[in-house]
Amino acid sequence: MSVAHMSEHEREETETREQRALGFWLYLMGDAVIFALLFATYAIMIPGTAGGPTGKDLFDLNNAALETVLLLVSSTTFGFASLSVRTGNRSAVIGWLAVTFLLGAGFVFLEVREFAGMIAKGAGPDRSGFLSAFFTLVGTHGVHVTMGLLWIVILSAQVMLKGLTAPVASRLYRLGLFWHFLDIAWVGIFSIVYLPGLL
Repeated sequence: MSVAHMSEHEREETETREQRALGFWLYLMGDAVIFALLFATYAIMIPGTAGGPTGKDLFDLNNAALETVLLLVSSTTFGFASLSVRTGNRSAVIGWLAVTFLLGAGFVFLEVREFAGMIAKGAGPDRSGFLSAFFTLVGTHGVHVTMGLLWIVILSAQVMLKGLTAPVASRLYRLGLFWHFLDIAWVGIFSIVYLPGLL
């Protein structure tokens, strides 16, 4: 439908969705700045082990690689959910969101297990500046993924109850931006934290 043929109400709704999309882009840019600062802090704190364990002593590349695979595949499954929104296939959207949720939950489980294992070895965030920076950076990402999982549950319920209305589709679009952003942030963590930490 062209803008000229829209009713006043439809024009207002379209404008509202566009404003929310812009607002969400601004939020993501702010989040990117936060992650950039956390990456910079981590890079500065790498030598600050205070005689404690280093990344080489603690990091498990297999675990980090599995986390990476889970998150990258979840980004793909979310892409399939987005394609299903365009075709109006409600059951496919719910199915792909469920798969995305399971992959994301697997990622969070592995991260929590890693943190618990490190703390059990006496390598918690209070052990050194290096570990404090590591837990803050990786933990902040993990909290973001957890919030994304909660958002997936809420939007799945909205798709079931309301269908693929324009407002629901708009929210799914913003969730997609958020989820793919988390993927990009994790690739940075894997490349800057885990790989160099094990070399």
